[in-house]
Amino acid sequence: QVQLVESGGGLVQAGGSLRLSCAASGRTFGSFAMGWFRQVPGKEREFVAAISKNGGTTRHLESVKGRFTISRDDAKNTVYLQMNSLKPEDTAIYYCAAGPSFIAISTGKVDYWGQGTQVTVAS
Repeated sequence: QVQLVESGGGLVQAGGSLRLSCAASGRTFGSFAMGWFRQVPGKEREFVAAISKNGGTTRHLESVKGRFTISRDDAKNTVYLQMNSLKPEDTAIYYCAAGPSFIAISTGKVDYWGQGTQVTVAS
């Protein structure tokens, strides 16, 4: 079992920045690829970003490329999502995810989910 706990969400003005964190406990953090998804009411959960087990490869949703960056710190068992130049359409609940590979995560094959953290971007 892996427990994932997100933090760092909140209310920010358009153009602002937030950094989401996801702390993992349980099984070895380094054995999982990690990712972030987001969901707004009435819509399906959407892939945002993923990072490989060794941190050497990342993948980002096209609409967030150049604005969002996923990273991981295995010494802290934590994955991050740095979000810059935020837009109102980025408003959603953001979920942390753990899976077997970053490709699997990017296709929605997730083994563990966090509880989510709300991000609201005001215009």
